[in-house]
Amino acid sequence: MKEKVVLLLALALCLSLSACRNPGIINNAEIDYGNSTSFSEAEIKSAMEVVFSKFRDFEGCDLIKLWYDEEKSDTIIKRDISSDGGNTIKNSGAEPENIIILFSDFYVDASGGDGGFNPDSTYTDWIWILIRDSTNDNWKIVDWGY
Repeated sequence: MKEKVVLLLALALCLSLSACRNPGIINNAEIDYGNSTSFSEAEIKSAMEVVFSKFRDFEGCDLIKLWYDEEKSDTIIKRDISSDGGNTIKNSGAEPENIIILFSDFYVDASGGDGGFNPDSTYTDWIWILIRDSTNDNWKIVDWGY
């Protein structure tokens, strides 16, 4: 009986802690698929869905805008592939048609999110690097930040 009570109390504590979580807000974000000759709107949209899913883990943050800019994305990809040093894109070995970079702006509330962001601040041009194994596979976030 005592074990059941302890188990129920532990379960109640876990549920109460998970209820306090303040997930990242995505529902007010401005979305821009941009103009692309490399990806269809469906491919860009599916990459954005992966970012939305991850952004929910950014506690205390509110996504303001998420967009695709092919020129900026291609510039970063080409730079990183041709660089001497190791970086996420170069180390992935992925072909450019399987790499997409999305950009975002988001606000961090007074709590500072998970502690890794400056409280009460806005981050702009935050990049999300997504890679897929082939054009038939799903996108995966492999890196984000500046």
